[in-house]
Amino acid sequence: MKTTGLIGGLSWESSAEYYRIINREMQRRLGGTHSAKTLMYSFDFGEIEELQVRGRWDDARDMMIAAGKQLARGGADFIVICSNTMNRFAEAVSWQTQLIVLHIADPTAEKIKKAGLTRVGLLGTAYTMEEDFYKGPMRERHGIEVLVPDAKDRALVHRVIYQELVRGKIDEKSRGEFRAIIARLVQNGAQAIILGCTEIPLLVKAEDAKVPLFDTTEIHALAAVDLALQ
Repeated sequence: MKTTGLIGGLSWESSAEYYRIINREMQRRLGGTHSAKTLMYSFDFGEIEELQVRGRWDDARDMMIAAGKQLARGGADFIVICSNTMNRFAEAVSWQTQLIVLHIADPTAEKIKKAGLTRVGLLGTAYTMEEDFYKGPMRERHGIEVLVPDAKDRALVHRVIYQELVRGKIDEKSRGEFRAIIARLVQNGAQAIILGCTEIPLLVKAEDAKVPLFDTTEIHALAAVDLALQ
């Protein structure tokens, strides 16, 4: 079994889900009392959020690289960044550590293609929905068209993520608003929805949509188990 290096705290709410899913799946596959060999570097998310808000992405990148190097020194065989938004630095961390960094978009795209789908809606932070570091690989490496909500809906999704979900708050009003946003994406042609923020699955469940939902947290964590057992 390889040792999985996790860059977490982005936020800790979703990092806890990664840890739970990875260990649950490892025990399911190996049986008995087996669990995953993991190392985690967990950020103070308040520091990362401040850099995001201020647009200091170079500083955020340097912090991610430093975390990756600590995991590499600790014995990690590959790295998983436990956040959709911060996977924008997957290539930089891989280059600087000389380790595989499992980009969250790739196993998600493989699941979408396996389901025979080519046009999907994306929910995530404003950075993930509006910039190309996530949509680009989906389009260029996998041929998947990605739709995003309109500006008003993007602002709502971003607000709920940062003001509620990363703080562990689950609000039924927000669930209803997400359902409506998903319905509008489906009306615009989305065949499925990517839950492209690792906190969104805490709020949105299968029954909240009439199309398949792709939970990037679970997909990414299970792909990490695959890689650890190769």
